[in-house]
Amino acid sequence: MITYKTPEEIELIRESGLILGKAHAEVTKLINPGVTTLQLDKIAEEFIRDNGGVPSFKGYQGFPGTLCVSPNEQVVHGIPNNKELKDGDILSVDCGVFYKGFHSDSAYTYSIGKVDDSVKALLNATKESLYKGIDSAVSGARLGDIGFAIQQYVEKLGYSVVRELVGHGVGKNLHESPEVPNYGKRGRGILLQEGLVIAIEPMINLGKRQIIQGKDGWTISTIDKLPSAHFEHTISIAKGKAEILTTFEYIEQELEKKNG
Repeated sequence: MITYKTPEEIELIRESGLILGKAHAEVTKLINPGVTTLQLDKIAEEFIRDNGGVPSFKGYQGFPGTLCVSPNEQVVHGIPNNKELKDGDILSVDCGVFYKGFHSDSAYTYSIGKVDDSVKALLNATKESLYKGIDSAVSGARLGDIGFAIQQYVEKLGYSVVRELVGHGVGKNLHESPEVPNYGKRGRGILLQEGLVIAIEPMINLGKRQIIQGKDGWTISTIDKLPSAHFEHTISIAKGKAEILTTFEYIEQELEKKNG
């Protein structure tokens, strides 16, 4: 059952997305060698609650954290812990905010210290593939057009697309219909119509596409232990061009200060 959102509801999701973008930025400030993902989690939760939101992930199906923090070969759903980040790591940070009755969801993958050029290229390509997917998400297109755009772009560069994990509808529930795969055939799937709000979230691997679930029941890693990257925006379908309801603006301001 797909629920279409009114313009007023879309604005509430955008407000939620603004808190989320700023929470991500607070995390960005702290991401350095020597910090633990549990410290990042605490900062994100405090910021979200201080701004009137509730962390979407905390307690969701029993998940213990505000953030899903997934270093290196971990694809998604890593649990915050006391292990320190190291120079050369990458870290995917996924977070959601529930505000005024609506969820928003976004993810960003960070380089920590000096990261191998091949891994940096994976991050750049994954982020670019997110925007290729968003460019295809317009009223009158088909759901398969989104996955097709992402898959075409990354596979041409020699990367692989995780198949078992997908994007999703977003709204009063964190995960709604439809599922939004990061692979697919052009012209297939449901017709995209104005008012549909979805999270597009390519999970792209440097090596093979196959994944494995950890003993904790949550953490998903690449089977070959090679790095994986993850970027995500919540968007609404509109005529001509999708509207991006979450934001990387505050993250990237902090990254510029760091790398200045």
